Amino acid sequence: MGVAVQGGRASELPRFTRRLLSGAEPVTAIGTGALGGKAAGLLGAREWLRQALPDDLSHLSVSIPRMVVIATDLFDAFVERNRLLRVAGRDERAVARAFVSAPLPVEIAGDLWDLVREVRVPLAIRSSSLLEDALAHPFAGVYTTKMIPNHAPDPERRFRVLAEAIKLVWASALFPSATTYVRAAGREPAEEKMAVIVQEVVGRRHGPRFYPDVSAVARSWNFYPQGAARREEGVVDLALGLGKTIVDGGRCWTYSPAHPHAPAPFGSPHELLEHTQTAFWTVNMGPPPPYDPLSEVEHLTRCGLAEGERDMTLRHTCSTYDARSDRLVPGTGPAGPRALTFAPLLDGPWWPFNESVRALLDEAAARAGAAVEIELAATVPERTEEPLRLGFLQVRPMASPGGEVEIGEERLQAPGVVVASEQALGQGVYGGLRDLVFVAPDTFDVRHTRTIAAEVRELAGALREQGRPFVLVGFGRWGSADPWLGIPVRWEDIVGVRALVEASFPSLSAEMSQGAHFFHNLLSFRVAYFSVPAGTGRLDWPWLQALPVRRALRFTRHAESPVPLSVQVDGRHGRGVILREPTA
Repeated sequence: MGVAVQGGRASELPRFTRRLLSGAEPVTAIGTGALGGKAAGLLGAREWLRQALPDDLSHLSVSIPRMVVIATDLFDAFVERNRLLRVAGRDERAVARAFVSAPLPVEIAGDLWDLVREVRVPLAIRSSSLLEDALAHPFAGVYTTKMIPNHAPDPERRFRVLAEAIKLVWASALFPSATTYVRAAGREPAEEKMAVIVQEVVGRRHGPRFYPDVSAVARSWNFYPQGAARREEGVVDLALGLGKTIVDGGRCWTYSPAHPHAPAPFGSPHELLEHTQTAFWTVNMGPPPPYDPLSEVEHLTRCGLAEGERDMTLRHTCSTYDARSDRLVPGTGPAGPRALTFAPLLDGPWWPFNESVRALLDEAAARAGAAVEIELAATVPERTEEPLRLGFLQVRPMASPGGEVEIGEERLQAPGVVVASEQALGQGVYGGLRDLVFVAPDTFDVRHTRTIAAEVRELAGALREQGRPFVLVGFGRWGSADPWLGIPVRWEDIVGVRALVEASFPSLSAEMSQGAHFFHNLLSFRVAYFSVPAGTGRLDWPWLQALPVRRALRFTRHAESPVPLSVQVDGRHGRGVILREPTA
């Protein structure tokens, strides 16, 4: 299927011509080196994509958006000629500044000029590294993607913006987060090579905004099934606008593709309105933003639902709260608060959206021989007789449960249990742990989650330097891009963690995390994850707070257990425990 890291070479593809959008070849290459994992996955998918959908799923157009792959030999030339390996290990902005200010290889400049002269649509500049999307360690979200409007009247400006975006993606291979990740995977940063994909963005322009009506991330394994859903039936996240909302762990609509009409896990329409998506990302097609080539979101804009309402993109993505009946009605017909439930698209008779997602997911998993994650973006036509356009953006393997660990319900109540969860992620047994980093419940305040993230980074860094793995306990979503939903740590902040625990708090009732890149990567490194919502599971706070404290900060503590802890996760059934090991 083409998701392995080797993935082929650019010499096997047609050479790039300026006709990116109008040429006969949808995928071309610049350079002669390797294509990287992401490009290889898309090329493999291209071979089976047309046969993946049953004949009865008409009224739908599925394709890989046209793209140019800039091969790894140009990355090598750029790094070597500008002696950029010297900046590896510096802070992110220093690395980015060195890359962006360095001159491009002359071999690529002419091709990029040809591209910007011909193409005037928004482009996504995406990483495709050699190590990215490897089965053992899928590097989801580690590297940079930058989207650019590519619509300025001046071709010199378009060329500069495109060149800076490519160099920023190249730079992300040497960011501290990436080098830390590579070493944690047992590889050396010097082994990494970065190809770059230049690809048209799926979507439509609405005045100063360009975005898809729907972004989707679908996974063939569901770690948190609800109701009648089963783990092997998979799970789908949907968001209005660019997929950044999903991969950053923001609010989106999550459902089982086998049960698209199942009730959402909220106690009332009011609760649902509070916890569904309220903002979305778009490519900025308006006045140029402040110049900041080192920023991944330089050319993006975050908008509210009012903008979506004006753009008429809520018609097939939202439901409306009807106060008279105290229920949600699909669509935007009546006046009232909007909730992005995607009910018109999932329930409506016009396009087989969910059926298509299921078919693509099943085909990708069958060809990979493993659980997979796919990313899609859709543009809903204005007239129902026109086909829905579905762009296939990525396919990657995902780590799924394995091994022989089995935890029955009785073990969740066993003596010595510190944490027990029926929403656990991972597989296996990890023993001999003594160190715990936790957020103190008596001082926790959701207004200070950024400060808490900094404290966790400090405590985790000290433990990492000492080679001491630890258990991390906190409230809300770990790794959330929204500080009001949890603690916004990045993965490199907590390298060395062995078990991650998310607990509820009276002032923080965010739905527990599912499937964002942060957690996808934690799973690939065999880090156990425990969700302990209010009223379920078990978290022995009295024992935790009575432990000897080695270091106390304003909101967080590093404590040491007098007896070793054992982390045990049964990923097949979603159960896990952290318990005190018996002493002789």
